[in-house]
Amino acid sequence: MMLVRTGSCLCGSVTFRVEGDFDGFFLCHCSRCRKGTGSAHAANLISAAAELTWLSGRENVTSYKVEGTRHARSFCARCGAPVPDVQGDGAWITVPAGSLDGDVGLRPDAHICLASRADWDEGLEWVPGMGGLPG
Repeated sequence: MMLVRTGSCLCGSVTFRVEGDFDGFFLCHCSRCRKGTGSAHAANLISAAAELTWLSGRENVTSYKVEGTRHARSFCARCGAPVPDVQGDGAWITVPAGSLDGDVGLRPDAHICLASRADWDEGLEWVPGMGGLPG
C-alpha cells in the first residue's frame, strides 16, 4: 500500500499531496537552512521515488536557489511558509516536515551539517518546557 500524505502552507492557499515513501528525514543545521527557516535547523523529508501533486495554489509557490550551490527552497508567496521543492533537476523532492498536515510517521535519521550548528543550539534538552505561550 502506497503512503499518501497531504500538506499545506500556513495560510492554506497552497495544498499538496505526496504519494510514496520517503528515503530520509534529516535535520539540517547548515547556515543556509538556518537562514531559510529562521530556526536552529530545517526538518526535511527527502524522496527520489515519491510523487508530488499540487492540489491548490501552485501559482503561489515561489522558489529560490542560492547561486553556485545546490541549496534551494520553495515557499508560499502569500504567507512565506516553506512548501515542497523539486530538486536535482527533478531527481528528488524535499518536503519540509512541518508542512505536512498530519503526523510524519517517521523519526529523523540524522542531524546533518553539524559543523555549521548555531552556538545556542546545544543542550536544549535542559531548557524548561511550557504547554503554551509564555506569560
